Amino acid sequence: MDNLFSVQDKTIVLTGGAGVLCSALAKDLAAQGAKVCIADYDEFRANELAKEIEAAGGFALPIRMNVLDKSEVQDGFGCALESMGPIDVLINGAGGNKKEATATDELSFFDMPADAIRWVFDLNFIGSLLPSQVFGKHMAERKQGNILNVSSMSAFCALTKVGTYSAAKAAISNFTEWLAVHMCQNYSTDIRVNAIAPGFFLTDQNRFLLTDEKTGELTPRGRTIIDHTPMGRFGQAEELCGTVRWLLSDASKFVTGTVIPIDGGFNAFSGV
Repeated sequence: MDNLFSVQDKTIVLTGGAGVLCSALAKDLAAQGAKVCIADYDEFRANELAKEIEAAGGFALPIRMNVLDKSEVQDGFGCALESMGPIDVLINGAGGNKKEATATDELSFFDMPADAIRWVFDLNFIGSLLPSQVFGKHMAERKQGNILNVSSMSAFCALTKVGTYSAAKAAISNFTEWLAVHMCQNYSTDIRVNAIAPGFFLTDQNRFLLTDEKTGELTPRGRTIIDHTPMGRFGQAEELCGTVRWLLSDASKFVTGTVIPIDGGFNAFSGV
């Protein structure tokens, strides 16, 4: 029973690994004895995080990866395979939003530039699909593996202002279900695909919507979110770790094709 939730010696690649949420996951998984590869477009942040993990006694491999360039994803896969051995887990953590694809009083939906919309959709959806192709093929050949996607509360209920982001995350949830079935039916029932759907955690991508940049106080949107979160606060990145460890371990051996909310009750609250 002690080993039921173990990730000891698992080889785990995290795209977007140096971001706020995935860096917390990388540190936790490494502390539990996993070998982690921090794959991130920001090479400097990936290296700094790897140094922090190794200083704490863990194993971390930093690599630069543009998840929208399949050749770079393949190169990163080759590097991770050579340094860590067969890959057990892929966490598709690369994603985010940008102001130019967000409907505001200053920028109408009708005036959003197509390149900004495409950037957000591609980063969140295509940026998970391409790594799933590359690492998923490796898992199919090995007849085992685990892919964990990152969806969002906005996939359950489209949030105001962030239409493109909501659409992309809804695509992630649907893709998670599709890929879970596809892998089981065509390659191996020992390949699992799931997703987590974080509620509201302050990150670099959403801070401008939830807090006032000058005062640090909650914006009206931020206050509405807190009012609709039964636990009455934003989540902390470390609060994702327990659910992720469960999904990557034998404790969830019969779980695939699911999207798990980690949201302080937001999705369960009707507003009345």
